[in-house]
This record gives sequence, structure tokens and C-alpha cells, in this order.
Amino acid sequence: MVAILVTPPVAEPVTREEVKLHARIDGTAEDAKVDALIKAARLDVESRTGRVLVTQGWRIYRDSPPRGGVMRLSPGPVQSVDAVTVYGADGVAEVMAPGDYVVDTASVPGRLSLGAGRFWGSRALNGLEVDLTCGYGGPEDVPASLKQAVLMLVSYWYEQREAAAIGAVTANVASGVAALTAPYRMPRLS
Repeated sequence: MVAILVTPPVAEPVTREEVKLHARIDGTAEDAKVDALIKAARLDVESRTGRVLVTQGWRIYRDSPPRGGVMRLSPGPVQSVDAVTVYGADGVAEVMAPGDYVVDTASVPGRLSLGAGRFWGSRALNGLEVDLTCGYGGPEDVPASLKQAVLMLVSYWYEQREAAAIGAVTANVASGVAALTAPYRMPRLS
């Protein structure tokens, strides 16, 4: 299973102003750097949790039918399944009607099951495509602890600019970010 970002978020979970207040950054000279760090921190938190923070569009490709006939959908949380497309052995695409599948958005990760008599596609590679809208919603909907993890990472990375420190996070910051994100970690899907 492969998931590809189709529609990036229109906003970040925290604003530049929130970060500057948290990190005690004055002036506007480093605004571009702060913006880049916000995006990097959001991506880090999303990677740690398997969840996207603000609304985004994703496409999942699957080669073969899932075990038990239920496909787990990631990243989460899933807001909606927007399209399900199956490919025959001849490569011809068929977009399924919404009544041909059932979606569970209450579970994390979300789940998809095809209706009776429907097939998962017979093309050897990427026989099934699922278009999803994922995320908590707007920035105001993102859980506070995940926003705090973004703020901690941005503040740390802003202060630690040495080339040798890139990607490395001190034990205190790493422990804090891990504690904030742990309740939101989704199981890795295969």
C-alpha cells in the first residue's frame, strides 16, 4: 500500500505569531525561517503519529485485496472517502458508486469494505485507488498536545542551527515530543 499527498493543507496547525510568542522571537527578519520550521515540525509530528493534522487530500494505491476484505486507511483521521477506483486486468478504470463500498471513519485508522460481489481490482500493480480527505479539520481542530509538539520542535530547531545538530533532538525535547504525540500514534499499516 502506498499513500501519496494529492492536496496539501491550506494552513499550518500553528501560526507564525503563536510560534514567535512561544519561542520569544522578536521582529520579522526571520519570518521565512520560522515558516519553514513550522512546516518541518508539522511533517515530523505527522510522521511520528501516522496522522495528518489539518485537512489534506490523499490517494492510497493497493496491489491486492486486503486480508479479511477490510482495508485499513492511513493516514488518519479519515474525514471522508471521496472516490474508489478499481482497475481490471486490461487497465481500464472503474469508479465505484458510493453504495458499492462501506466506509468506517469512526475507527482509527479508518476502514473500507467493498460490497458483496465487488472486486478489489485485478491489475497486478495498483489495482485499487482510494481518494481520501484526512485530518482533524482546520488549525482550531488540532489537538492541543499535537500543537504543543509542533511548537516545541520549532523552538528547538530555531535555537539549534548547527549543521551537526540537524535531525538530532536533545533528550529533553525528544522526550517531551514523544510524550505529547504518544497517545496519537497509529499502528503502521502494511
